[in-house]
Amino acid sequence: QVQLVESGGGLVQAGGSLRLSCAASGNIFSISAMGWYRQAPGKQRELVAVKTNGGSTNYADSVKGRFTISRDNAKNTVYLQMNSLKPEDTAVYFCNAGGNLRDYWGQGTQVTVSS
Repeated sequence: QVQLVESGGGLVQAGGSLRLSCAASGNIFSISAMGWYRQAPGKQRELVAVKTNGGSTNYADSVKGRFTISRDNAKNTVYLQMNSLKPEDTAVYFCNAGGNLRDYWGQGTQVTVSS
């Protein structure tokens, strides 16, 4: 099992920045990638960014150039630096860890961007 604990959400004005953190514990050796998804009200959960153990990254087109995903392997933590935030970035952000047999999810953290 893998446990994920997120932090860093909140309320910010458009154009502002936030940094999300997600710390993993447990059977971390089973993790092959870590990333972030988000879900806005009435919408499906969507990929925001993911980074593999090998260092490859993938971003949603809507956040490219504004968001940066990084990992601190020593701390088993993944970060999402979000700059130039827009109201349409408002959502619950979920940390995800891709394991060998299954995915793991955090509890979610709310990000609200006011116009």
